[in-house]
Amino acid sequence: IGSRSAQIVSEITQMPGARWFPQTRLNFAENMMRYAKTSSHLTAITVFNELGKQCSYTYKELQDAVAALASTFKDNGIQKGDRIAAITTNSEHAIIGMLACASLGAVWSSCSPDFGESGILDRFSQIEPKLLITCTGYIYAGKVLSLADKISSVVDSLPSLQAVISFNPIDRDTSHILTLNTAKHLDWINAIKSNDKIKLHFEEVDFNDPLYILYSSGTTGKPKCIVHGVGGTLLQHIKELSLHSDVVEGTKLFYFTTCGWMMWNWYISGLALGASLVVYDGSPFHPEKDSLFSLAKAEDIEVFGASAKYFAAAEKFGLKPNKDHPFTSLKAILSTGSPLVPESFDYLYAHVAPHARVSSISGGTDIVSCFALGVPTLPVYRGELQAPGLGMDIAFVDESGVELESGKGELICRTSFPSMPIYFWADESGQRYKRAYFDSFENTWAHGDFGEQSLHVLSDGSVQKGIMIHGRSDAVLNPNGVRIGTAEIYRQVEQIDEVFESLAIGQKWDEDERII
Repeated sequence: IGSRSAQIVSEITQMPGARWFPQTRLNFAENMMRYAKTSSHLTAITVFNELGKQCSYTYKELQDAVAALASTFKDNGIQKGDRIAAITTNSEHAIIGMLACASLGAVWSSCSPDFGESGILDRFSQIEPKLLITCTGYIYAGKVLSLADKISSVVDSLPSLQAVISFNPIDRDTSHILTLNTAKHLDWINAIKSNDKIKLHFEEVDFNDPLYILYSSGTTGKPKCIVHGVGGTLLQHIKELSLHSDVVEGTKLFYFTTCGWMMWNWYISGLALGASLVVYDGSPFHPEKDSLFSLAKAEDIEVFGASAKYFAAAEKFGLKPNKDHPFTSLKAILSTGSPLVPESFDYLYAHVAPHARVSSISGGTDIVSCFALGVPTLPVYRGELQAPGLGMDIAFVDESGVELESGKGELICRTSFPSMPIYFWADESGQRYKRAYFDSFENTWAHGDFGEQSLHVLSDGSVQKGIMIHGRSDAVLNPNGVRIGTAEIYRQVEQIDEVFESLAIGQKWDEDERII
């Protein structure tokens, strides 16, 4: 939804520098809320935590809450380009807050409540938010944790704040007023009170205007503030969720994530396709080890996502959820965060959902999307990502930048794509952005992953290009000149029942390198 132009991209050969749909205008929230008009009674989100189901919203109810909160934002001076920060559980508060923010053309940035005070300030102090949304506490592994002191200190350290909106995710009907020395304080319950006079207005912005600020930590200094654009994020997410993940109107979509991981930004875009999001906050193994699998069965989840580490842990715990009550509704399992090892494919097909498509997907915060992921119409090969993402011109190259037909190398992308960061915050010269991705190879995105491609000839004679990711290229070990991805080592070590987690490092030894 938006006002389109004929021009698709300008300066396509420039990496960075290309601009996608430079004359198109749209609003992200309007595209996310489109089903409030056509399927108003369809469930948009159902929210759970360790205590059970907390609430649900139809698309119409979600739109009303977004309208009310957007009105509160406007009353507190929020306008296009302002930053709204959030310290939030994965709950309706985060989704409503983000949509209200985007409806005004403001910029959203969030982290999870388990972040330490310094971690929060390292991020938010750089972007100078005008308003903060925060939970007053949260529950994890059965423990109720208060954020009162941490929030008070954070607010005192962010002089840009003009207002703070707080909510209690454990008891949604109870207000909890924080004691703050600075900034106007509002309660969530009052902030989303709706009435017939409040109408949701969508501020049209440019395709390449900012939507999200995400963070990527380096080895030194504060995290990089990666700014993602409105149109590129929307376009890429719709492509990946619909064509690669088979999400359609009414699909029950779940991803175990926090609001500090880009997978939260990714999976909530399912609203643009009319998906029914199942939202969960808390420990994945509390109150029972199989809590998430039980939730998937109870809610008839169709697309279930989590980290590769979650699935490895589930196998270590001996969970076999398919044994007594098969997953009849599940059609796809998504995994990311680290490579999904071949043994995890075996486990998922044997003990979770033999009939479902297991899709290991790979991308990152830097592109808020994927370079390689699943394809509903192609076969799944053990230990592999099914294919590159549509429109993603990826390859693997050696240290000199020469493309490899076989063998392991650095993952690159040779052509611009819409979900590249539009810039880094406070990087007026663009040098930090360029150093992050374009220093290794000229006019080529170097992603920092180490992997290889495989070729499979299908029954119709076509060739499927599978992808194997072996870990981060900056973590590649090099004993005797042989490059080894750390994921290859972890895969072998963590097959030992007694090993739950492992770490491999390279140590200089006798003018060479040995692995410890």
